[in-house]
Amino acid sequence: MVHTQHPSRREWLAQALGLLSVAAAPSLAFAQQSAHIVIVGGGVGGATAAKYLKLFNPTIKVTVIEKNPVYVKPYGSSEVLNQHAKMDDLNVSYDALRSKYGIRFVFDTVTGFDPVTRTVSTASRQKIGYDKLIVSPGIQLMYEAYAGYSEAVARTAVPSGWIPGEQTALLAKQLQGMRAGGTFVLAAPPNPYRCPPGPYERAALMTEWFSKHNPTAKVVIVDPKDSFVTDETMMLGWNRLYNFNLPEDYVKKMSAEVEVKQHSVTSMLSWVRGKDGGRTLKIDARQMRIETEAEVIQADVINVIPPMKAGQVAMTLGLADGSGFCPVDRRTFASTLQPNVYVIGDASIADAMPKSGFSANTQAKVVARAIVEELAGRTAPEPLWENTCYALAGKDYGLFVADVFKIIDGKIARINGQGRYLPLNATPAQIKLGARYQQAWLRTFTADCFA
Repeated sequence: MVHTQHPSRREWLAQALGLLSVAAAPSLAFAQQSAHIVIVGGGVGGATAAKYLKLFNPTIKVTVIEKNPVYVKPYGSSEVLNQHAKMDDLNVSYDALRSKYGIRFVFDTVTGFDPVTRTVSTASRQKIGYDKLIVSPGIQLMYEAYAGYSEAVARTAVPSGWIPGEQTALLAKQLQGMRAGGTFVLAAPPNPYRCPPGPYERAALMTEWFSKHNPTAKVVIVDPKDSFVTDETMMLGWNRLYNFNLPEDYVKKMSAEVEVKQHSVTSMLSWVRGKDGGRTLKIDARQMRIETEAEVIQADVINVIPPMKAGQVAMTLGLADGSGFCPVDRRTFASTLQPNVYVIGDASIADAMPKSGFSANTQAKVVARAIVEELAGRTAPEPLWENTCYALAGKDYGLFVADVFKIIDGKIARINGQGRYLPLNATPAQIKLGARYQQAWLRTFTADCFA
């Protein structure tokens, strides 16, 4: 774990819980009654913001507008593919947020808003007023980035499953039913994308599954990038578990810390980097072929993780810029494009912070604190954020990346330079413990957001 010299979570929460009234209110509306905070999006970011607003100041009225009555977790969803989890295991109820904290939920689609009158419009023609608006839009997949690919193709033949749901179930069915000796191709996305270690964990878990259930199968990762977060520790796991030979430049870089084995047996797992022509150009769903800059690969199952941008509601509300993501004030995550609106999670432009559930969770807490302090006429403390991403190279082979962030020269920057990753020379016991941490984190993190 990474330790910093900022207040503990208990101290931070205790300070915030002292704000039991909205004092020195900056507007007439706030002075006359409890403020109403509306949150668009009930994923990790939105749910955490709602919960912590009520923890920090129970008098605040909080309403969450969310399309789906049940949240489906993206984190841990690749474990459906290798039968370590079921689709139902991904479902999370909003009941605790309603019953324990008095948070109101409106299950509807946001169609627009009026920043002058501070009202949000929905598909069912509701108009919901707010004092402050938090938007946690998540991401949308840019299916059309590749010739021959579309959302319709993803739903029926070449699933992505990066937003969990029907495509995840379809991909699991395809992989578990793949012919003996078949080829599974995973097309990794360009930066930035949600869950940096995720595509490589997915490939590893399926390699492990195939080694038991389809031992002559092949797993091919085609990648527009030449590196990825946790690449050294992940590939070292591949090397030890699946006879994967690391690229020579990685072997040279890592050899001072750990012995990297050179295997004479061909691994069932391969990684084609961008420099070697790994960028995806075209998908042929009918012939089940994927064309990259280097070659055309005949596959049995193709999993495309396309480029991403902020979720559609961010576009609808005018919160995204030309990058496809949402610019924010780094201190408060207030939108720089719309007044009295805050954007958190994968959709926000957060500099060095990755697009992850942990990032969304810690951003939500900072924003909740900033709003409570503003309503009380106080200045929010200087923010600090954290992120930890756990990943698996195999069921019992755990690894991680852990970081702490603060504002430096106007940007969110990482302030820990050492100890970010599982050490390359970690013992077998430490590696196995990392896998146990990953499973424990899935439970405790969900509870922190939704219970």
